[in-house]
Amino acid sequence: MSVNCSLWQENSLSVKCFAFAKFSEVPGECFLLFTLILLMFSVSLKGNALIALAICTSPALHTPMYFFLVNLSVLEIGYTCSVIPKMLQSLVSEAREISREGCATQMFFFTFFGITECCLLAAMAFDHCMAICAPLHHATQTSPGVCAHLAIVSWGMGCIVGLGQTNFIFSLNFCGPCEIDHFFYDLPPVLALACGDTSQNEAAIFVAAVLCISSPFLLIIYSYVRILVAVLVMPSPEGRHKALSTCSSHLLVVTLFYGSGSITYLRPKSSYLPVLDKLLALFYTAVTSMLNPIIYSLRNKEIKAVLKRALGLKIALAINR
Repeated sequence: MSVNCSLWQENSLSVKCFAFAKFSEVPGECFLLFTLILLMFSVSLKGNALIALAICTSPALHTPMYFFLVNLSVLEIGYTCSVIPKMLQSLVSEAREISREGCATQMFFFTFFGITECCLLAAMAFDHCMAICAPLHHATQTSPGVCAHLAIVSWGMGCIVGLGQTNFIFSLNFCGPCEIDHFFYDLPPVLALACGDTSQNEAAIFVAAVLCISSPFLLIIYSYVRILVAVLVMPSPEGRHKALSTCSSHLLVVTLFYGSGSITYLRPKSSYLPVLDKLLALFYTAVTSMLNPIIYSLRNKEIKAVLKRALGLKIALAINR
């Protein structure tokens, strides 16, 4: 079926709508992928919502580490909701079109949440660093006011970059084809549809990546180098184990997030393959968002205890009914 996106503006230079290319002509393949993504989406939403609810309702977890974890859980919910519903629709429906405004909206939220996550992960690394390397100053260095400021800066940076990049790209003309061979409207594949010279846009994406992706990553590396040095000089094996277990969940999430993102955005254009790009996109939108709450809940005794109590209370109430 050909997608009816040949709707041109009066200047005949820019398309009014975009569409996803069909994933496969085999109905069974699309349905299988739809089922897998829907399952991961459901696990991600429930897992992140449970973690946020558990932390917010447990006064014992009102600490800087869990404050940032709540922000991360809320972010993951928004991140997946901005991308996956349209992805699911495009897999099983012939209506794969989206308006220019809808495309811009999805791109803004995807960029917004992605940049915010980079900054929040750096803030979490800073909190771990202060807790292990300077425990006597941890309370003052990561006070509620400081944590709130770090969160506001993270969300604000994501909003600024999202608005800037989206506005810059959609100020261009798109001559077609309007069909994109991807799972969602990410910056590089949409930019590839634009007419004329896009070198300034590519430079803007590179600068944003350096400032808002690479810089937080370098801060994370610096924090963990300090943590490693502090752990190595600890006299107690129990102390070393506790310090490393505190950071292990965050470090695993950082590895998944930055690993998939680096392969996607930092490899040369000559190595771009549509199939590989789509698989990577599926990984860092659906898979990592599903794994994050699992990682934090399975490797965190406090969260497991709160979730068990909440589950036990729910079962008790159901029995009493």
